[in-house]
Amino acid sequence: MDSNFDLQAYLTGGVEKIVAGAIRATLRNPRESAFMLRFAAASRTASRKRAEAEGQGEHIPPFLIASITSQCNLHCSGCYSRCNHATVDSKPVSQMTGEEWDRVFCEAEELGISFILLAGGEPMLRRDVIEKAGGHPGILFPIFTNGTFMDDHYLTLFDRCRNLIPILSIEGNREVTDARRGNGVYDRLMEDMDALQKKGLIFGASVTVTTENLNEISSDSFLRILSDRGCRAVIFVEFVPVTEESRGLAPGDAERAYLADELRRLRENLTEMVLVSFPGDEKSSGGCLAAGRGFFHINSAGGAEPCPFSPYSDVNVRSAGLRGAMGSSLFTALRSGNILADDHPGGCVLYEKRHMVEALLK
Repeated sequence: MDSNFDLQAYLTGGVEKIVAGAIRATLRNPRESAFMLRFAAASRTASRKRAEAEGQGEHIPPFLIASITSQCNLHCSGCYSRCNHATVDSKPVSQMTGEEWDRVFCEAEELGISFILLAGGEPMLRRDVIEKAGGHPGILFPIFTNGTFMDDHYLTLFDRCRNLIPILSIEGNREVTDARRGNGVYDRLMEDMDALQKKGLIFGASVTVTTENLNEISSDSFLRILSDRGCRAVIFVEFVPVTEESRGLAPGDAERAYLADELRRLRENLTEMVLVSFPGDEKSSGGCLAAGRGFFHINSAGGAEPCPFSPYSDVNVRSAGLRGAMGSSLFTALRSGNILADDHPGGCVLYEKRHMVEALLK
């Protein structure tokens, strides 16, 4: 990696850009805008904490990804979580309690972590954890959900705790979404969006980018459908092929370049929306941001993993806490080696080079 690259400045700039975009996107919603202004102040405080830690030789990432349950009611085609057995139909074993997750959230706030992405399985099956998250207004919690468990209780909770932001997973139009997620899912998502908009609640959408849906999900018409229903953030996540049969769905360099160009255009035209691409152009960040460089993943049992697509762990946050997890032997070896900096096909360098990660564990 470039020795002159300032990772802390890069990440702080990224956080500030997201927060500024969120404030702009909520200007027509006084309650949301007021919360976002308060969160902007909290995120500046968090950035100072991370900068102070950096000065003392300790790197704190601004993001975490937390898979708070291993259960899900859907069987989406190509789901990486089911392919690596992180999501199953059986009753969860040894998953963290709401109180244990609350301790993680408390430590995250103390360290200066600004965003914790709640995932699963289906995270809205863990209402206890989401209620705990609502008690930490200094952290923004995007909740990546399939939308099938939205109800009046959740709408009331999201109204009270504005730091909880539902991110509804959608694949494009009705035909494409239902083909991947199941019949009727698209219509349910539209109902959810209408209910959230009626309540005046900010929400977003998550789109898995493939070679098949790239043109549609980056089109003005698709994004206008979302915007008109009140969606104020869209997160584009590159498809990661977890089977040989699905490799053709993974965006390559040409598709990434096309999406980057489209996002630049769309950001000028859709100023009411925040548009984020993940992992985006990793070359601009000196390589992959996993393993604690920009984020890491905590599985439902507390295992600290480099990222959701790299389900390997040598430490548990139950015993080590977040600070201890970030200093794990696996994370340290990944950050100090060249694996994260390597060019790679597909959407995830650690998945592509999983044999090297397994060798580090041994």
